[in-house]
This record gives sequence, C-alpha cells and structure tokens, in this order.
Amino acid sequence: MNKRQLLRTLAALPVAIAAPSAFAQAVPIKFQLDWRFEGPSALFLHPASKGYFRDAGLDVTIDAGSGSAGTVTRVASGTYDMGLADMAALMEFHANNPDAPNKPVAIMMVYNNTPAAVLALKKSGIRTPKDLSGKKLGAPVFDAGRKAWPIFEKANGVGPVTWTSMDPPLRETMLVRGDVDAITGFSFTSLLNLEARGVKTEDIVVMPYAQYGVKLYGNAIIASPKLLRENPSAVRAFLAAFAKGAGEVMADPAAGIQAVKARDGIINTDLELRRLRLAIDSVVASPDARAEGFGRVTPGRLSLMASQISDAYQTKTRVDVSKVWDGSFLPDAAALNVLPKR
Repeated sequence: MNKRQLLRTLAALPVAIAAPSAFAQAVPIKFQLDWRFEGPSALFLHPASKGYFRDAGLDVTIDAGSGSAGTVTRVASGTYDMGLADMAALMEFHANNPDAPNKPVAIMMVYNNTPAAVLALKKSGIRTPKDLSGKKLGAPVFDAGRKAWPIFEKANGVGPVTWTSMDPPLRETMLVRGDVDAITGFSFTSLLNLEARGVKTEDIVVMPYAQYGVKLYGNAIIASPKLLRENPSAVRAFLAAFAKGAGEVMADPAAGIQAVKARDGIINTDLELRRLRLAIDSVVASPDARAEGFGRVTPGRLSLMASQISDAYQTKTRVDVSKVWDGSFLPDAAALNVLPKR
C-alpha cells in the first residue's frame, strides 16, 4: 500500500481516530457502605441502578458494610477504593494511626449532622438531657453516640452515668425490658427498632445530638489517597453521578427504595422507606445542610469537631483537620443543588 492509499484508508476511519475514548475501559471502583442495605443506602444504589456511574465511565461495585470503623479500615488497606463512613471514625483512625501509609480522606459530606441520639421511654420519667444524670445507659462499645457521649454530656450539663455494653441487636430490647434507662444509637434506626418491639412512637423520647448542642458531622464519602492521586477525574465523575442520583432519591424516596429492594429482596419496603425519609429530613437535608450546602463542610465547624473528637475519643495524637478533608473534588454549585425544595 502506497502513501496515497494509506491516507485514503485512514480518512475512511474517522470514528476510530477521532474518538478513541469511546473504546476506553471503564474505571473499576469498589465502594463499601457503612451498614447493611437499608433505606439510606438508596442514595448510592439508585444512581448505580440508573446507570449514572456507568455513563460516567465507571464500573462501580457497591457492597454492604458492618460499621464505619470497618469501612475506614478496609479503604485504608486497599480492599476498597471508596466508602461511606462516619467522619468521627475517620478522624479517630487518623489520630490513632499517624504513620499509616494510606489514610482515607473525606471528600464529600452526605450526613451533614451525626444521626446519633439518646432514646428513652417516657415512662422512665426522662424528658431532658439532665434527667439522664445518674441513669444507666446502654450501647455497644463502638457506638458513635456512646463514644461522643462526653461531648453531649458537657454541652447539656449531664451528671455521671453508668454504661452497659451489649451487641447491637440487643440494644432496643434491653431498653424495652428495663435493663437500661436509655440508649444511644442512630435516631432513624433505634426509633424504628423500638416500634418494631411494640413501643408506640408517642411513648419514645428522642434527643438527637444535633438538636442538643452537638454539631458533629456525620457520614461522608471517603476515598483512598492512591485513587485520589492516580485517577482524580474518576473521583470527580463518581461524585457528580452520586449527587445526581441522590437528588432524585430525595425528590422521590419511594422510587429510590426500589433500588434497595433489588439488592436485598427481603427488606420491608414500607419500613425502609420511612427510614430513608427520616434520614433525609434529619441529617441529609437538615437545616445545617441547607445552610452549608449539600456535600460541603464549614472549616470552623470541622476544626471544632476535630478538637472535640480528639478529647472525647482520647486519641493517641490530635486530629489534623487538614489531613482528613479535601473538598477539591466536589462538583460545581449547580450539580450540588439537589436538596428538596421546602
């Protein structure tokens, strides 16, 4: 083939030459949630089911988790590239493992407020935080509300309490039986668990940390520094696709639950829809989230949280706030304008 024939052949292949990206392989991303496939996981499962990650050139695998601490550890180990985890758990990992080579970084806030709350039964006589003084509280040792208790205690002038430890499935049962006077747990989880044990909603006292002077951030999307360094465009694409899907879930929670049902066919759809709506109202589209903007954080508030976690968790070193958060991968303001209209 002479030069002229070669040029004619190349000219006949404009798609292959002009658009090589059309044949590019999707970037694989392994993502772990903080907990089981429940209502709030619709925020991630919906955009996956709609193909938003795929359309962004990503091959995203989403797995259930077993707690924020485990998610942080697995991203740090390289088992997962990204995940959803409590900001306090991430801060604790950083401060207790200062020499770890691959400490995850939070890149997008999902729960602007911690879901941690104190719950009690009205028949106990507990109505306010100060009523907890001298009482017996129960929670697993790793529970976020229990670990942050010193912050709640100080903010509300609560006197000394006694703690009882148990496995998570027994927490609400022990409260109903009267083995403990109050418990700490995620508001939208423990409330529904108490109702499932026969307690009427009007007979439950719920004291969300966020409404009682504890302005800790909740769950954030975290990522491996390796992924941030080697493929920042994939990270940005993930966050943009997530924001689009999360906005749709907040606008139509019932549709979002269908993606959860597809991943776990035995869930109680009505129950998980209620859990999702409670999560949206209390921590995702909360007043603080509306003031700061979906996905974002306020530097002063984040710095205060770092100091409070260092003290309450008694970490080996102080939390370095500059190492735990990087907002440079966030989509633009228009893409983050997804909170439902009031």
